[in-house]
Amino acid sequence: MRAQSSATVPAAIAVPPSATGGTALAALGVVAFSLTFPATVWAMDGLGPWTTTWVRVTLAAAIAGCCLMAVRARPPARRHWAGIAVAAAGSVTGFPLLSTLALQTSDASHAAVVVGLLPLATAVYATTRAHSRPSPIFWIAAGAGAALVVGFTAAQSGGAPTLGDVYLFIAVLLCAAAYGEGARLSREFPGWQVNAWALLLSLPLAVPGLAIALLTEPATLTPRTVTGVLWLAVGSGIVGLAVWYRGLARAGITRASQLQLAQPLLTLLWSVLLLGEHLPAETLATALGVLLCIAVTQRSRG
Repeated sequence: MRAQSSATVPAAIAVPPSATGGTALAALGVVAFSLTFPATVWAMDGLGPWTTTWVRVTLAAAIAGCCLMAVRARPPARRHWAGIAVAAAGSVTGFPLLSTLALQTSDASHAAVVVGLLPLATAVYATTRAHSRPSPIFWIAAGAGAALVVGFTAAQSGGAPTLGDVYLFIAVLLCAAAYGEGARLSREFPGWQVNAWALLLSLPLAVPGLAIALLTEPATLTPRTVTGVLWLAVGSGIVGLAVWYRGLARAGITRASQLQLAQPLLTLLWSVLLLGEHLPAETLATALGVLLCIAVTQRSRG
């Protein structure tokens, strides 16, 4: 009787506990990331863009280093450092710096639509990295999503993407590679350690960068500034990336990246509630269109 009851759920349908837990972790990461742009705007209430970037990296790296020492973590093997360097260049320094520079001239809601391409770029990177051959529908949907965003940015800027849009496009490419490598490394050791080592690898660049920024940019500590910096360093830079990498590793990039479909819409919501931004109809329509294209790519990857 026990054997019969245990066989009532086919193995092909049952979701492994690790996948379920990974999905929950990835969802927490998405919520943390969705607050990144509003937190950046708050941080720049009293800090310049370069100061905002380097203080968040320096603070996050200091906390990560303490955590590594507390658990006496062993340094990664030599074969891991190339992937960690990609993660550091993408999600630790490249994306924060470029998106912060972009938010000097772009609204958080506008940036959210452009960065809505990130799940699509991550899927393309992961597919290419795995040497798989997705269906033609995958590439059609990917191209359609990219075209929607390019058309949206061109329409809002009078015919051509602005410098802020260029920053965001490059940030998306760098972050997609970082997510792919971070997920791959998180299958070999804990995701929080992948992010921690990436932060420490960025520290030699962040510390002098912060010193120069403090000398060249005015700095005023307001409650919004402090709150924004703390969220960027701890919420997005440590907790968000740690649970995201672990979620990708446990649930798989295909399953977990579908959750990122909600990130642009969440950012739009925070932009209205926390920043008081107004959402034009074309902004919401483009965001929904991009989400639809990304959903098609996720379903058609095979």
